[in-house]
Amino acid sequence: RDRERRTVPSFSDAAKAAHQALKDGWTDKGASVFLRSLENHAFPSLGSRRVDQITPDDVVSALQPIWTSKPDMARKVRQRIGKVLDYSHTKGWRPTEAPRKSVSAGLPRQPKGGHYDVMPYQSVPAYVTSLRSAAPTVGRRGQMFQILTAARPGEVRGARWEQIDLAKREWKRPASLMKERVAHAVTLNSGAIALLEQVRDELEGDPDPKGLIFGSKSGKMISDATFNKVLRDAGFSHDTHGFRSSFRDWAAENVPEIPDPVAEAAIAHQVPDEVVRAYKRTTFIEMRRKLLQKWSDYVLGEKASGE
Repeated sequence: RDRERRTVPSFSDAAKAAHQALKDGWTDKGASVFLRSLENHAFPSLGSRRVDQITPDDVVSALQPIWTSKPDMARKVRQRIGKVLDYSHTKGWRPTEAPRKSVSAGLPRQPKGGHYDVMPYQSVPAYVTSLRSAAPTVGRRGQMFQILTAARPGEVRGARWEQIDLAKREWKRPASLMKERVAHAVTLNSGAIALLEQVRDELEGDPDPKGLIFGSKSGKMISDATFNKVLRDAGFSHDTHGFRSSFRDWAAENVPEIPDPVAEAAIAHQVPDEVVRAYKRTTFIEMRRKLLQKWSDYVLGEKASGE
């Protein structure tokens, strides 16, 4: 241990060591973007510096180019720099933990409105119509599935056939795919089922259970920028993640008979156990199923079942 402490690594080497030591506690996406974001935004100025020589001013200098132009990314990079420096402190490579208050004092106020650019729910049906009328691509179909299920983009990009139960009309997402690392079942509405069946029927033979539903031609996961590119190509500035908020706003204003906790559960937000118990588990699932089916009817311009 003393010999390890005497050999103080550079920031880039310390970041790789921290990544290797901590990645088992992160989601697959979290582990993959950790190093990539540091390589893009921290390594150019901090990478070759010894971790015991990095000062608050060094951290500020690394963050300044993106602090106001890319505020969301800048906050994530700052957090990851701090994690590397804290890890270095535990290894004895630097005498202190990451500087925080002093870094805050050296950075300007970030612009307001750091939330995703959300498409108003009233505009979603017309956008879905344009998606369906355009030539089918993996990006367009993946985004359509994301809209219909109110899922996170990364959850759709990582969706595999083995997670789909068409008989039960459920998408059983494992904890490794989820932001909160808690397994979650999505009730599949008629629009999502029809889309999955269309994708499946175009395959040569039965789908590989381990295969990605919306993978690239080589079978690999598509880029996290793919869905936003679909929006840009259609002339929109909105963020694909914002469709979750579009769904949530629509549910609050148009389906008041469905309690808020049900809508929160539909988008895989944490809901207190006592709320689940209050509605009973089976009722909770059925209410989610009813809500997402209404959403499918709305965005596809179809009459609700029974009307």
